[in-house]
Amino acid sequence: MDVGNSIGWVDSHLPAHIMAIRLAIAAILGALIGFEREVNTAEAGLRTHILVSVAAALFTILAFEIFHTIQGASQTNPDPIRAVEAVTAGIAFLGAGAIFRSGAGVQGLTTGAGMWLAGAVGVATSLGYYLIAAGVALLAVIVMAALRAFAHHIVRGDEPKSD
Repeated sequence: MDVGNSIGWVDSHLPAHIMAIRLAIAAILGALIGFEREVNTAEAGLRTHILVSVAAALFTILAFEIFHTIQGASQTNPDPIRAVEAVTAGIAFLGAGAIFRSGAGVQGLTTGAGMWLAGAVGVATSLGYYLIAAGVALLAVIVMAALRAFAHHIVRGDEPKSD
């Protein structure tokens, strides 16, 4: 057993330190997205987005570890994309739970979309696409924060709140 590529008693395709780095980056990028929600809403925020991003990263890492284990042990051709699809469906379910109707309006759409995006950032991070994941997380924060001001002040004509 290669000590550099084992976690506990299980041989792994990726070294344990690479998995840990990918999970940590997913947590940081999920926090970046969740921080904007935390500051501007009372809805799912920092903790939720971190958990969604890290969970998506972990499920993706595990899916590809299982893929390499099965592929190396038999002549079958496993499909890790099915696991990634299940992760995205699960996150979409969580995001849908954040959406609710309040009178004539709908609330939580941006939070639900942010949770889904945090999951995608986790998947990208777990696959090693760090720059893409970081760029998308930054873009998400810009979209959620900057366009909030545009939507509230210019489109709707809301007055800024004074302290």
